[in-house]
Amino acid sequence: MLKFKVVLFSLFMLIFLGCEKEVDKGPAKVHWDRDMCARCVMVLSDRKNTLQLKDPNTQRVFKFDDIGCMVLWFKEENIEYKDTVEILITDAITGEWIDARKAFYATENITPMGYGFSGYKSKESTKDGKEFISYDEAVKRVLKIEGY
Repeated sequence: MLKFKVVLFSLFMLIFLGCEKEVDKGPAKVHWDRDMCARCVMVLSDRKNTLQLKDPNTQRVFKFDDIGCMVLWFKEENIEYKDTVEILITDAITGEWIDARKAFYATENITPMGYGFSGYKSKESTKDGKEFISYDEAVKRVLKIEGY
C-alpha cells in the first residue's frame, strides 16, 4: 500500500510540475463595460479603439480607451520600455487585435478621448479617402495636441 501511495504521489507531482503556467501570449481578455482605462479610468466600451500592452517584467496588462491615453500615460509615468513592449489596438473596422506599431492610423475618427486616431490593419480596409499616418506620427501628434 505504501508503494502505491508513493507512486500515486509521484504521478501527481509530475502532472502538477508539468503544468507550469506559461506566460499568456496574445491579447488579454477585455471585460467590456467593466474594465477601465489605466490613465483616465473611463470604462472600456469602444471595441474599435481600445489598446492594451503587457509589462514585460511583471506581465501586468494595461488597457486604454484611446491611443491618446496610452501615449500620455507613457509620458506621465515616465515609462522607459515603450519601444519594447507589445502594444495591441483593435482594428477600427473588424475589432480584431492588431500590432499597434504596424497599424495605419486614420486622423479624423471619433474616438473616446477625442484624439481622432483609429488603427487599421491596412490602408485598403477603408475606401473613404482618409489620411493615414504611422504609429510614430500618431504619437507625435498626440504629444503636440497636449503641448509636449
